[in-house]
Amino acid sequence: MSAFKRDKKEEEDGGGNPFQNLEKTAVLQETRSFNETPVNPKKCTHILTKILYLINQGEQLAPREATDCFFATTKLFQSKDVILRRMVYLGIKELSSTADDVIIVTSSLTKDMTGKEDLYRAAAIRALCSITDATMLQAVERYMKQCIVDRNAAVSCAALVSSLHLTSTAGDVVKRWANEAQEALNSDNIMVQYHALGLLYHIRKSDRLAVSKLVNKLTRQTLKSPYAACMLIRIASKLIEEEDQNSGTLQDSPLFDFIERCLRHKSEMVIYEAAHAIVNLKRTGPRELAPAVSILQLFCGSPKATLRFAAVRTMNKVAMQHPAAVTACNLDLEGLITDSNRSVATLAITTLLKTGAESSVERLMKQIATFVAEISDEFKVVVVQAIRALCSKFPRKHPVLMNFLSGMLREEGGLEYKTSIVDTIITIIEENPDAKEAGLSHLCEFIEDCEHTSLAVRILHLLGKEGPYSKSPSRYIRFVYNRVILENATVRAAAVAAMAQFGASCPDLLHNILVLLSRCQMDTDDEVRDRATYYQTILKSADPNLSKTFVTHDMKISLPLLEKALKEHLNGPVNERFDLSVVPNTAPVQEETHNDAMIVTNSVPKAPKITREEANAEKLSQIPGIQRLGPLHKSSLPVQLTESETEYTVSCIKHCFAHHMVFQFDCVNTLSDQLLENVRVELVLPDGFIARAVIPCGKLPYSEMGSTYVIVEFPNDVPSSVATFCATLKFIVKDCDPATGQPDSDEGYDDEYILEDLEITVADQVQKAKKSNFVAAWDAADTEDWVEAEDTYALSAVSTLQEAVNTILKFLGLSAASMSEKVAEGTHTHTLLCSGIFRGGAEILVRSKLALADGVNMQLTVRSTDADVAELITSAVG
Repeated sequence: MSAFKRDKKEEEDGGGNPFQNLEKTAVLQETRSFNETPVNPKKCTHILTKILYLINQGEQLAPREATDCFFATTKLFQSKDVILRRMVYLGIKELSSTADDVIIVTSSLTKDMTGKEDLYRAAAIRALCSITDATMLQAVERYMKQCIVDRNAAVSCAALVSSLHLTSTAGDVVKRWANEAQEALNSDNIMVQYHALGLLYHIRKSDRLAVSKLVNKLTRQTLKSPYAACMLIRIASKLIEEEDQNSGTLQDSPLFDFIERCLRHKSEMVIYEAAHAIVNLKRTGPRELAPAVSILQLFCGSPKATLRFAAVRTMNKVAMQHPAAVTACNLDLEGLITDSNRSVATLAITTLLKTGAESSVERLMKQIATFVAEISDEFKVVVVQAIRALCSKFPRKHPVLMNFLSGMLREEGGLEYKTSIVDTIITIIEENPDAKEAGLSHLCEFIEDCEHTSLAVRILHLLGKEGPYSKSPSRYIRFVYNRVILENATVRAAAVAAMAQFGASCPDLLHNILVLLSRCQMDTDDEVRDRATYYQTILKSADPNLSKTFVTHDMKISLPLLEKALKEHLNGPVNERFDLSVVPNTAPVQEETHNDAMIVTNSVPKAPKITREEANAEKLSQIPGIQRLGPLHKSSLPVQLTESETEYTVSCIKHCFAHHMVFQFDCVNTLSDQLLENVRVELVLPDGFIARAVIPCGKLPYSEMGSTYVIVEFPNDVPSSVATFCATLKFIVKDCDPATGQPDSDEGYDDEYILEDLEITVADQVQKAKKSNFVAAWDAADTEDWVEAEDTYALSAVSTLQEAVNTILKFLGLSAASMSEKVAEGTHTHTLLCSGIFRGGAEILVRSKLALADGVNMQLTVRSTDADVAELITSAVG
C-alpha cells in the first residue's frame, strides 16, 4: 500500500494543471513506452493518466488510434505494480467503446476477477462488463453470480453496479441473477445493500406487482443502510403516486405509513428523505403535511449547514402550495436570515416573502438588498420568483418590488437571470394595471444598455402592445427609435414593428411615426427596410380596418402547423394560392405550475411547448377529407365514457371546427381472449345535428389503443349547438388464443356496449384568447358591429366569489384578463373580465359583476361580433 503514498515534495508542488497543454499526437507517441522490457510503472502510469485526461476532456480518438492504444495498454498486464494495474483497467474501460477487437482481454480480466488479489477484482469486473456483450455474458455468468455474493464489499458492489449497467444490453440474462441480488440485500455492508436494492428494483420495475411485493417485504424490516432506506422511500412514493386517486386518503395507505415511520429513523438522511417525499406527494394535504413540516422546522436549527439548506429549500417549496403550513415556522426562518451561508439566507427570506404578512414585505426586501450582490445567479432567480409570487399576493406593494427589480436589472448577470427579471416585470404589468407606467419606464431604461438581443426584442414587442394605451404614449417613442439608430438588425426590425403599433393606435402621433418610418427605409438591412415600407404603406392608407388586421391584430397561428401546411402546398400544384385559413390558430399554452423551487443548474434547453391542437392535428390529418372542415378551432381534454375496471374502456376527445365537431373515441380492449373488429361508436343525434361520417377502427387487439371517429355537423341555430348525445360502442367479437392473440376462426358475432352520455358544451366551442388590454378592447367593442346582451343570475351552486369565478371560467371556456380571476380576501364584490373566440371566428368579451349575499349574485354582460353567440352565452349560464 506504500505505493499509494505521495512524496512530500509532490504535495508541496501545487499550482497549475500539468495536463493543460497536452497534444493527442504526442501522447499517443509516448505509448510506445508500454512495449519496453522491463515495464517502467511510474512512467507508464503517467502516460495512461494523460490518455484518460484527454478522453475525459472530450478528445475524440479515431478507431485506429484507439485500437493501437488499447493493444499497447494490454501489454502492461505483465506488470505487478498495483497503481499501474488499476490504471490499465480504467484505460480498457474508456477505450473499449472506440477500439476494435477489445474482447481479446476477456480471459485476462476473467482471471483477475476470480483471482485472490482483492485490489484487482473490483476494477477487473467493471472493465470486463464494459467490453462484454449479451452473447459473451453467458460465459462469465457463473463468475458474476459468485461476485455478487462475495464477502468483499468492494467486489460485491462492483458486480452489482456492473449488472445494473448490463440490464440495458442483456436484461434477460441479468434477470436470472435476482436470487443472488436478494442474498446481497441481506448484507451488513451499507453500500452492498443499497446497490442490491437498486438492481432488484431495476430488474422488476416493469412488473408493478413484483415491485409491490418487494417493497411490502422490505417495509416490514429495518434496512441497515440509510442509502437503501432512502431508495425504498422513493420507490414507495412512486407506487403511491401510481395508485388510483380514488383509492382513499393517504392515511389509509400502508406505504404512506412506512414513509411516516421513517420520520423517526435514526439517520438524518432518511428522516429528510421521508419529509421530502411527503411534501412532494400530489395528494398530500395539511393533515399529512404537519409531521413533515415539524421535522423540517427542527432541521432549521441544526448546526449542520447542509441540513439547514435542505430544510429551508424544501419549506420554500411547501410555501408555494401550502403557505399556512409553513407560517408556524416563520420564527425559525427569521433566525436564518442572518445565516452565514448566503444560500440558506436567500431561501429563508424568499420563503418568508411567500408566507409573511403585507406589512413585513419592505423590511424583508431591505434585508435581501444587503447581500443580493454576493449570491450566485441561481439564487437570484429564486429571489425573483418569490417577488413574482408576492406581486400577485400583494398588488399594492408593486412600487417597492418594482424598484427592487429595476435595481437588480442594472447589476451584472447572465441571460437566464435577466430574463427572469424581465418576465416578472412583464407579468406584473399584465396583471396589475396600476404598475404599467412604472414597469414600462424601468424596461425602457434597461434596453438602453441591454446586451441580449432576445430580451430587447421582447421588450420592444411589449412597448408596441402596451405603450399606445399608456397615459403618455409619446414618451416611449424616443426609446424605441434609439434602438433603430444604435442596435443590430434584429432589434431594429422589432423597433420598426413597435413604432407601427403606435402609429396605428395613436392618431395624433401618426405624422411623426410616418417620418421615422421613412428614415428607416434607408436602413442597411433589407428586413428593416421591408418592414418600414410595409407599415408605412398601411398607415398612409388611413384605413382603420387595414391597420387593425395587419398592424395591431396579433395573429396567433401555430408555427409548426404553418410550416407543415406550407411544405404540403409546395409539394402540390404551385399554381394554386396558399390558403392561410387551413392553419389552426393557437390557443394560449397553459403554463405548468412549477411547484419545485429548487435550484436548476443544468443548461439543457427546454422542449418548446405545443398546444393541444398542435398535438392532435397530426393524428387528425390521417382522416380522409379532414382538410375540407377548415382549421381546427379547439380540442378538449379526454372525457371518460366508461369505468376504468370495465371490459372495454372508452374516452372521447372533442375536436371543434367552424361548422363541425369530430368525436375521437379512444378504445382499449381489456379482454385477452377477444379480438374486436370493425369497432365504431353509434350516436343518437339531437335535432339539427347531421352525421357526416363514421370512421371505424379495423382491429382492436388486447391491451392496444385504437381510435374511431364520428364527424357531425352543427345545426344552423347556434344556441342549439349545446346538446347531449347517447352513445353505444358497437363491434364484432372474435374469440382468440390469449397467448398469441390470433382468432380461433374467421367468424365472429356482433356485440355492443352502452357508453355514458356525451355532451357538447359552450366551453368545447370557445377558444381562449387573452386580451392584452381588456379595457381598451371593451370600449372599442361599443360600436354597431358588436352586439351586447345582459342578464342577472343567482348562482345557488357556489358559496364564495372565488368558487364562482372558477366555475364561470371553466363553464364558458374563456380566458381571464389580468388578475380578474383572483378574488381579494375579505371582499364582497368582484368583477371578472374574460374573453375568447367562438368557432367560426366570432369574438367574445364578457364582464361579470359578482356580489356575495345569500349565495352569489351575478350581472353578466356579453359583447360579441355575432348576436347568436351572445345569446348562447347568456342562455347557457341561465
